[in-house]
Amino acid sequence: MSLLVDLFGYLSIVLHGLTIVAQSVALGSVLFIALLAQPLAPRLGAVGPGIERGAARIAGWSAIGLILAESLALALQTAVLVDTVDLSVPDVLGANFAIASLVRIVASGLIALLLFARLRHPPIYPLLGLAAIVVVAATFTTHAAARLDNRAPLLLVEFLHQSGAAVWIGGLPCFLLALAQVRGGEAAMVVGERYSRMSMAGVACILASGIIMAAFYVGDVEGLYGTAYGVMVGGKIAMFLMLLGLGAGNFLLIRQLRAHPAMPIIRLRRFAEAEFGIGIAIFFAAASLTSVPPAVDLLQDRVSWQDIVARNTPQWPRLMPPDRDTLAVPALQAKLDSETARQGGARQWAVVPGSGEFPPRNAADIAWSENNHHWAGLLVAAVGILALLNQAGLRWARHWPLLFLLLGGFLFFRSDPEMWPGGSIPFWDSLRDVEVLQHKSLVLLVSVLAIVEWRVRATRWNNRVAVLVFPLLCAVGGTLLLTHSHAISNIKDQLLIEVTHTPLALAGIVAGWARWLELRLDPEANPVAIRVAGWIWPACILFCGLVLLDYRES
Repeated sequence: MSLLVDLFGYLSIVLHGLTIVAQSVALGSVLFIALLAQPLAPRLGAVGPGIERGAARIAGWSAIGLILAESLALALQTAVLVDTVDLSVPDVLGANFAIASLVRIVASGLIALLLFARLRHPPIYPLLGLAAIVVVAATFTTHAAARLDNRAPLLLVEFLHQSGAAVWIGGLPCFLLALAQVRGGEAAMVVGERYSRMSMAGVACILASGIIMAAFYVGDVEGLYGTAYGVMVGGKIAMFLMLLGLGAGNFLLIRQLRAHPAMPIIRLRRFAEAEFGIGIAIFFAAASLTSVPPAVDLLQDRVSWQDIVARNTPQWPRLMPPDRDTLAVPALQAKLDSETARQGGARQWAVVPGSGEFPPRNAADIAWSENNHHWAGLLVAAVGILALLNQAGLRWARHWPLLFLLLGGFLFFRSDPEMWPGGSIPFWDSLRDVEVLQHKSLVLLVSVLAIVEWRVRATRWNNRVAVLVFPLLCAVGGTLLLTHSHAISNIKDQLLIEVTHTPLALAGIVAGWARWLELRLDPEANPVAIRVAGWIWPACILFCGLVLLDYRES
């Protein structure tokens, strides 16, 4: 139980992100059936019933996914509250957030039952009613439910925001299924035009509600760059603009289909795949927002624009590390061990993993962290340069993935000096700390990426799954970086680090989906798009390296 309490904050964000994804796909699929699959069935001919059945399966399984994610999140919150606040289970389940979760679970269960009832056509009106209940319940777990002022209008705005996300992003899996079924021609034009109109309605809902929420939750420009909430909102805005760019590309292609129905629609499908991937990243960013207070509530400890400029003014990288024994935790541990040796008794630990209680960081800790980031930046920048050279035709540069393997080894030994293998805290105990767990997960991710991508490039391994590992891991790594947290008690210092990490996350997401498009687009139909995507992803990696080289904590 103590381990669960230690990891509660991070696990709750991950589970909330999965909940948002499952909810959006389930509701988006129901709306897809109601607004597209059933009304257009006569015009779609023989493929119409298959599209409707497929959309029903996606909606049903997503509803089950929502039940599982929400149940795990509720169980986690209940267990932690019972263990830490001395509440009984009935007391916790009687709280507003728990009632909202239970309502969402029950409504999702009824949606799944209706969709798997083997009816010829899913009953639309009951499904829409249950979908509305799910969204209403979800709004009571947002920041709007905790507001003392303007609560009712903000709840309405949250409802609009979540509904828009469901219509646009949540409906993309069904749209992809429909495009795979129709395979082009007039049917593709019909599906594309209807879904384009649905998406525009979803965009309008997101845009209108987003502007209102920014006004109430962020407040002003300083709140946008001077608080963790504002920085995350800025990241969401950047990803929203990416989605608009991909959506605009598909909109133009759909208009061309009207004049040329025989045009290939592979780009339409690939852009939609990238849209959905970026949409998932937005959902995880939204989950991270729930873990921090709105910017308007944080009037102290804001970061000024001068602080950001001063911290990010380029300086020469720190390439010489300090002595490990001078770091705060090892130094304190040595002092405690010395006292124990003199006085006897059980060994005292300088840090209890997962407690979040660390001795104050000293200059050596800052130097160690900066040294790690700068060496990582050198390796990542070298990867970007070699990848660009390989893209330009230099065959020997194809071995660039091996540098990622070197990066993984470097991070394994250097990322957490007080933990195993270099520190005194054992490996399994160290994983109780969220930051350490995230670092070790990053090492695993980078190592897998390096091995698989090197084999793909060096041995021309044509496994269809293997070639997609690199873009997917880049996108997943960028998405998880949006949820990354640091064990730093100083709010300003923590925020200044987040200001650096958010561009890294966005660059990783762009790199992943640019590489995805380079691999998945049709070379004959979209040569220009492939070339552009092929240059974007290594440029993003180089950008990440340069950002890391300029990383500072003082």
